[in-house]
Amino acid sequence: MVLPAHPALHIPDTKIALSTASVYPESTSVAFELAAKLGYDGVEVMVWNDPVSQDIDALRALSDQYRLPILAVHAPCLLITQRVWTTDPWTKLQRARAAADRLGADTVVVHPPFRWQRQYAREFVRGIERMADETEVRFAVENMYPWRYRDREMLAYAPGWDVTEEEYRHFTIDLSHVATSRIDAFALADRMGERLAHVHLADGSGSGKDEHLIPGRGKQPCAELLERLARTGFAGHVVLEVNTRRSGSPAEREADLAEALAFTRLHLATPSRVG
Repeated sequence: MVLPAHPALHIPDTKIALSTASVYPESTSVAFELAAKLGYDGVEVMVWNDPVSQDIDALRALSDQYRLPILAVHAPCLLITQRVWTTDPWTKLQRARAAADRLGADTVVVHPPFRWQRQYAREFVRGIERMADETEVRFAVENMYPWRYRDREMLAYAPGWDVTEEEYRHFTIDLSHVATSRIDAFALADRMGERLAHVHLADGSGSGKDEHLIPGRGKQPCAELLERLARTGFAGHVVLEVNTRRSGSPAEREADLAEALAFTRLHLATPSRVG
């Protein structure tokens, strides 16, 4: 979807990327193919168990083949990626930074530590600050959520899932995580302020599960947040990080990702811009 030029319509330069996680359990190469076919501006690479996602030369070849820039690298900090690259969390971040440098990406997305990573958690805030001083790559720390089981909550992240409680230099806001946290998206964005550098766009119903729905299919203010980003001159990237595992076929997955891109382009256009 390409919006026509109009003198009263402000369309920001914000790039819209597809996270390779959006095609799981399909491969990284499938994500590049779909992103190129559907007209995304670039790709965010989720480093995980797919060997291609861990291989800088293979990723560069995909970027060249599909003429798509790699805009961000998501460090392997999920439960399922605890052994990807290494088991040492600081080495993971160093390798993610090196990958971003070599691939031309300007952002590394990172989650706060799990509480059982005690030494890493104690050092995390100062360590991220130190690493940010050493590179032009932005380490954008992502908001998480409390884990829930029946009526109980478990605080799985340290120093905490609400990353605005710490003085990180850059933030990623994830609207699916906002829904799971059952907090207000605009209040969180306000706390992030000018340090909001990166967006993971997905929807959620507030069910307590991290759903990563196609934007517009849940209860999050996805459209309103995009319109606000357009009005305020947001300079980061918007990344579609959605769950297509329930898509019934490759054709349905493609349609879902096309819908997500159209929704994002539509709402990133606004009648005016406020400085």
